[in-house]
Amino acid sequence: MRRGFAVPAIVAGGTIAGSFDITYAIVFSGLRGVPAIRVLQSVAGGLLGTAAYDGGIGTAALGLLLHFSIAFSWAAIFYAASRRLPFLTERPAVAGPLFGIVIYLVMYFAVIPLSAYPRKVTYTPFNVAINLFVHMFLIGLPIALAARWAETGAKREP
Repeated sequence: MRRGFAVPAIVAGGTIAGSFDITYAIVFSGLRGVPAIRVLQSVAGGLLGTAAYDGGIGTAALGLLLHFSIAFSWAAIFYAASRRLPFLTERPAVAGPLFGIVIYLVMYFAVIPLSAYPRKVTYTPFNVAINLFVHMFLIGLPIALAARWAETGAKREP
């Protein structure tokens, strides 16, 4: 594969996965009465702690920036891994959801606990199930399909 396809794969995968994920978070939280700005400030809370909730639209914007930075990072990790492990782009319908599980585990059991996020994360069976589903099919799968798309495009180029 040519290097020129890395950026489109990472941008496409990160944008789609990040958009699906933040839309899910805002809609799901909204159903429980939590406003969108609060959801975005929660993301910034991983960096700023409780101060994120006092920052208004500024910390919400920071949360959105951080959210997409993380999504692009995961897409880049998958893309880099797919260069060494062709299975990842040969079977994106399997690799993507498995990658989503990895993302879930790393985010919930390493990143969030090590961050400044000010609240305790709860692990009810419902929360775990829905978050695993989201990470598998709305995050991991789009990232894998974007890498596959880039792989297919590279093979067509003369």
